[in-house]
Amino acid sequence: MNRYKGLALFLLSLSQLILAVDYTIIFVALPSLAEELGFTANNLQWVVSAYSLAYGGFLLIGGRLSDLIGRRRMFIVAMGLFGLGSLLGGLSDSQLILIISRGLQGLGGALLSPATLSLIMSNFEEGYQRNRALAVWASMGGIGLSLGLLLGGILTTYIGWEATFYVNVPIALFVIIFAPIALLESKTPSNTRHYDVAGAVSVTIGMMLIVYYLITSPAEGWLSANTIIPASIGTVLLLLFVVIENRTKEPLVPFRLFRIRTLTGATLSAALFSASFGSLYYFLTLYTQEVLHFTAVQSGLSFLPLTISALIGSNFVNKMVSTAGVAKTIAIGMGLGTIGFLLLTRLSETGSVWGIIPGTVIIGVGQALVFTTMYIAASTGIKMNEQGVASAIVSTGQQIGGAIGLAVIMAIISLSLGTGETLEAMKPADLNQAIRTALIANAVIALLGILVALISLRQSKSSEVEKVTPLH
Repeated sequence: MNRYKGLALFLLSLSQLILAVDYTIIFVALPSLAEELGFTANNLQWVVSAYSLAYGGFLLIGGRLSDLIGRRRMFIVAMGLFGLGSLLGGLSDSQLILIISRGLQGLGGALLSPATLSLIMSNFEEGYQRNRALAVWASMGGIGLSLGLLLGGILTTYIGWEATFYVNVPIALFVIIFAPIALLESKTPSNTRHYDVAGAVSVTIGMMLIVYYLITSPAEGWLSANTIIPASIGTVLLLLFVVIENRTKEPLVPFRLFRIRTLTGATLSAALFSASFGSLYYFLTLYTQEVLHFTAVQSGLSFLPLTISALIGSNFVNKMVSTAGVAKTIAIGMGLGTIGFLLLTRLSETGSVWGIIPGTVIIGVGQALVFTTMYIAASTGIKMNEQGVASAIVSTGQQIGGAIGLAVIMAIISLSLGTGETLEAMKPADLNQAIRTALIANAVIALLGILVALISLRQSKSSEVEKVTPLH
């Protein structure tokens, strides 16, 4: 029994918050660090891509390692790597060092994310207590995405882009110090201590190459030798991974997990969530800074209504899940997202922040419902000794979904405008049209999310209520 559950939840939620903040805080800092370190437009994408490559590549091995060597131990090591990457990023005086630091942050995040969810499962009893902890933890992810833009604008303007990295360091130290006190250790007994090295190597390199292809193809070309060759190698490695997993006694990813409907549905929902809600921050940042010419602080403040509505929406998740079930809760959240995206398509190059608020407020509530509930669904029916890898599967779906979604939206924009010009280089009128196209695509993806949730997560009423109804 954990005697420090309040502190435990605070540490785990804080960790989830800084991971989400770090995903968007860099968007606002990019122009400043690009000017100071001399990044070209092509090289600047690697500040974002280095994180995505490491995060997407190491998620699955991070999930399995947390199950095997200890979830608290992995949590502390991962937070240390994330903090070290943040410190190195703030100290960077060259492009190479900054890109390496972002990769180190991504590695820390990949190991940290599945460990945090596993620790919630092991530190909180099943029922109301665990559902409440999950709701708080997951809501920090949704809130952090919008908070990152607000915090990034303030820090970049009044202190400097380096502060967007330094802000993580004291938080990491605080978590590392108190984790051994507040968190109970939990790991899966293993008689053979077999770590499936072949599977880990093949899936990590394969995932990194696929993510690389999705990131670079919109600019380099989908069939360019620079992209198609890495994608082909990555595909072969992932196929090899499937063969290895089917033959090993203790696989990195037990494929029987995919027969659990709630996990598969949660993973698909996570992919569609990231492709729609996740890409919104990139496009709205471009709109506020490049079309409306907001300062970094003004751009960040324009996301404050979304942050507040996401915080309010997170308070209704537990009640909705217990009464309507996970499928309908996610579907409602996706539906709210669809409405919000369509409202935002009315944005114009002569608009103001008041035109942004109605759509973002609705999106914030929808975001809270989807993000929180998809992790509640993912943990349903999963054995304690496989919570880490299950969490990693959902997070991988979220990461890959975001990369595919952004790549597809960028391709649609290029086709609709008949140009391969980068968004940052477009004139305000053309950029506004490109962003409206992206928002329509987001709405379509969210609509698809409604169908996926209702079909893949549909259960008999009795079993669903049994699994998610709070205990009183």
